[in-house]
Amino acid sequence: MRRFLTAALCTLLAVAALTGCADAAPAPSASAAATPTVNVPAPNLDSVVEEGLIGLEQEYDATIGVVAVDTATGESVSYGGDRRFGFASTIKAFAAAEFLRSVHDSERDELVHWTAEEADAAGYAPVTSQHVEDGLTYMQLAEAAVRFSDNAALNFILDRIGGPAALDAALTGLGDVTTEVVNDEPTLNVIEPDSTQDTTSAAAFTASLATILDGSTLVAADRASLIDWMSDNRTGDALIRAGAPEGWVVADKSGGAGPIRNDIALVTPPGEEPIVITVMTSRNDPDADFDDTLVARTASIALNALDRST
Repeated sequence: MRRFLTAALCTLLAVAALTGCADAAPAPSASAAATPTVNVPAPNLDSVVEEGLIGLEQEYDATIGVVAVDTATGESVSYGGDRRFGFASTIKAFAAAEFLRSVHDSERDELVHWTAEEADAAGYAPVTSQHVEDGLTYMQLAEAAVRFSDNAALNFILDRIGGPAALDAALTGLGDVTTEVVNDEPTLNVIEPDSTQDTTSAAAFTASLATILDGSTLVAADRASLIDWMSDNRTGDALIRAGAPEGWVVADKSGGAGPIRNDIALVTPPGEEPIVITVMTSRNDPDADFDDTLVARTASIALNALDRST
């Protein structure tokens, strides 16, 4: 698969260079200053697909960013690919990947303990709140962060790898100069107007996800662990998984906060090479709640456009 992912990543980067923001966006940070601001459609974005996504934005009063790349053919769908969104809990997949890359052997089995107050302070903590007495290993915490989206688990993994700044540097090392990781949970969910902190783009996350899964970043066993955790993600059933054609296998990591709802995934059609996809959405009313169906319908449009069986 690595040769397909590598070729597709080159295509994605070329597409991202051509894709601009169709709406007003926060001023880019110094690291993202080269991001184009002219709205140029992706070279292979079908007009029907574009019309469908524009229609969803109007129907839901929302902003969409979606980038999907077929790793076998290099074909892609990119709409609003360079728009910035708060990444919310999707960042947990990348934190887990950096943990797997940088922490080895017996260090993964080190037992971590915390207080009930620490778990509560992180917000959503379905796993760590149940293990105050006995604790969990770092490996179990990484799994909890991805599979169950446990906030406290993410914070412990971030601490182990050197904090948000270390994860930000790791993403930069992958070639991602767009994503800005600044805070841990729950503060990373608070996106201030005109700030780029704790934000990314669909183009950046699709490229980064392709890179951590192409065999050049993680050894085979660790890559398999990450995909296994994402394949049984307990918070993503209503998102890309719901929008994928029947029989397609989805390994994803969801994220959501306030009006923001996102999902990143490796989607594998039967007997085919996978598609790497990021869907990011935000309701335009900052007081509105996110909508899972918007993500599912966006994914459906993008994935059906890349369906090689049709």
